[in-house]
Parts: sequence; structure tokens; C-alpha cells
Amino acid sequence: MNTAKPRLSFWQIVNMNFGFFGIQFSFGLQQANMSPIYAYLGAEGKDLPLLWLAGPMTGLLVQPLIGAMSDRTVSRWGRRTPYFLIGAVICSLGLLVMPFSPTLWFAAGLLWILDAANNTTMEPYRAYVSDRLNRDQHSLGFLTQSAFTGLAQTLAYLAPSILVWLGMNKDAVGDNHIPQVTLSAFIIGAVLSFTTVWWSIRKVPELPLTAGELAHIRAQPTGIGATLREIWRAIKDMPPTMRQLWWMKLFQWYGMMCYWIYIVPSLAKTMYGTADAQSVGFRDASLLNGQIGGFYNFVAFLSAFAMVPFVRRLGPKAVHAFCLLAAAAGMWAIPEISASTGKAWLFVPMLGVGLAWASIMGNPYVMLAGSIPPERAGVYMGIFNMFIVIPMLIQMLTLPLFYDSLLGGQPDNVIRLAGALLACAAVAVLFVKTAPMPRAGQAPA
Repeated sequence: MNTAKPRLSFWQIVNMNFGFFGIQFSFGLQQANMSPIYAYLGAEGKDLPLLWLAGPMTGLLVQPLIGAMSDRTVSRWGRRTPYFLIGAVICSLGLLVMPFSPTLWFAAGLLWILDAANNTTMEPYRAYVSDRLNRDQHSLGFLTQSAFTGLAQTLAYLAPSILVWLGMNKDAVGDNHIPQVTLSAFIIGAVLSFTTVWWSIRKVPELPLTAGELAHIRAQPTGIGATLREIWRAIKDMPPTMRQLWWMKLFQWYGMMCYWIYIVPSLAKTMYGTADAQSVGFRDASLLNGQIGGFYNFVAFLSAFAMVPFVRRLGPKAVHAFCLLAAAAGMWAIPEISASTGKAWLFVPMLGVGLAWASIMGNPYVMLAGSIPPERAGVYMGIFNMFIVIPMLIQMLTLPLFYDSLLGGQPDNVIRLAGALLACAAVAVLFVKTAPMPRAGQAPA
């Protein structure tokens, strides 16, 4: 029987997750702007997936290592906190430099550094939530993270449009063809990346390790070899629930990467009739993506909190399946909306995408946290991230092989494919076997 941890109030849980706002603002800037930035610097459509390799590759290499290391870290600041701070500082620097990229290779290389920094922060942060909360508060803890993801990415997607509304010229570009509104948005992200993480660790510090936990950590072998062996042992000992989640994650993240990479080229084609990255229509498509992306992330922010009672009553599995189906329907609808239809109709399918995004960032972790041993939360959160980045890698390496032959070289067909894959993910999650959700106040087992 695990010792119960001090119960946190709603506002304490909000404060502990505020750092996720800065982390996800950074990810939102990448999702909304990296394909346009690459296009401004001369990339072609079929090359875009390969240029996005930084995220999954750094996640695959960094997060399991950092997760395992954080399980065994003993410092005056705690197990997880040193990784939060180091990652946040490097991320801020990367965001400052990205919009000044002079060439395509420079932007692609910088994205590797930026994503490595984000990944250094990400999984220790998820383990910190698992460390700090009893299981009956996991749903609120992880869905609060999801809410901050939605809010942060709402503002990240909308930042260029807000700056235009405030008077900036949307057609003002630098020598590298990157718009000035994009540059300003990245500077805002650099400030938020560090300050929000600092707020969380000051307001809700990690729990002190018990004498037994300290003895257990100090008894473990140290060094990179020991860390790699721990990752391998954790993979071999992986709980059945975690193994079953793989198939859902494969379809889910392959589909989401299809959407993020090709939504701007798709909107440029269907709404503005252009494939020219230097055209006004393409810049307008990028701003439009910021607006509808901001909307679906705001839906995610609201629905994450609204989901909590449904998850407690129906379980995370059923709720997640419903949300994925709603997104699938939305993505099938997006390419059918054109300039003659009216861009306002694009906000309707974003309701489904927003529901799914809220669920994606919360419910799989609710299912996971109830199935893993708490003393290995860091390494298992890192390994679980491999279930995100491996599907992303598969997408980036395989989509160029059939982009022209099967999808006709048309970005709107990629969005349709994304919808089909999310429907497959909805079916796959129904086959995952999970433990019953504990009632509020029930002692953890």
C-alpha cells in the first residue's frame, strides 16, 4: 500500500501545471509556423515531413534518457526540477533565434536544439504530476495540463493574427522572407517558456524524498550504461495496459502529424487557390490556420476541464474514443470547405479537433499513470513518449513515399488521410484494458 500524499487544492494543481503553458506555447508556435517557415526558406511540399524529423528524433533519444535520469536524481532542488529549468532556458534561446534563420538548413538544425530542450522539460514534468498527486487526483492533474496545452496553443496560434489586429503589417517580411509578425510571436514565446516554469516550481515545489526513497535511489547504479539498462528493463517489464496503448498512439500521432504539416498548404489550395509560398494567399492561409488553430485549442482548453466528470464516470477510454471520432469527422470535412463556402465554416470541424486535442493531452496519461509503478514514473513517461515519436518518425519517413503516387501530391488528401487514421485510433483504444477509476478521496492502492 502506498503512503497517501498531501491532497492539493484545485488552485495548487493549476499552479503546478502553469509551467506547461510555456512549454506548450513553444510547441504551438512550431505546429503553426514551422511548415510556413520552411516554405519561406525554399522547401518543397514533399520535403516537409523530413524537415520535421527533429521533434520525434530528439523525443526518441532525449525523453527516455531524461526520464530515467530524473528517477535517480538527488539534488537540493529535487528530482525533476533541474531538468525543467535547463530545458526551459535552452528553449527560450532557441525561440529567440528561430525567426532569424538565414537558410533552410539553419532552421532545421535549430529545430533539433529547440525540440531537445522542450523534451528535456516535458517528461520530467509529467512525472512530477504523477509524483505529487494521489491516483484519484490524476485525472484532474493531467486534464489541467491538457487545459493549459489548449490555452497556450490557442494564444500561440493566434499570436500573429493578434499582432496584425494590433496594427502590425502582415506583409512585412525580413530578408529571409519570414514575416515580422512571426518573429514577434517567437520572442513572446521565449519569454513565456522560462517564466511559467519558474512560477510552477516556486509555487508548488516537489515533495521531499523520504528516507526509503533516498536509500532506493542511492542504491541504484549510476552512469549512462546503467541508465540505458534501466530503460531496457523498463521496456521488458512494461505493464500490459501500456503495451495495448501502442496501437492507438500509432494511428493517433501519425494522423496528427499529417494534419499539422499539411494544414497550411491545404488551406492555401482550397481557400486561396495557390501553392506558391511567396504569395499573399499563402501568407493569408498561414494566418487563417492560426485563427482556426487558436479556436480548436481554445475548445481544448474549455473541454479539458469539462471532461473531468465524464472521465470519472465513464472512464478515460470511452471519452477518448468519442473525442477521436469527433476529430476524424472534422478532418474529413475541412477539405470540402472552400472560398465559395466561406471560411467561417472551418470553425465547425475545429470543434471536433479541439475535443480530440484536449483528450490526447490528458486521457492517455490518465490510463498510463494508473498502470505504472510510481518509483519508475520518469522512465515510463519517457518510454511512453516513444509511443508518440515513433509514429511521427514513421509518418515522416513513409508519407513522402506515397505523397505523389497515392495522394496525388495534394495536401488536402493528406488531411483526409489524417481523419481516417484518427478513426482507427478510436477503435484501437476500445481494446485497451484499464484498471477501474478510484473515487475521489479513495486511498490509492
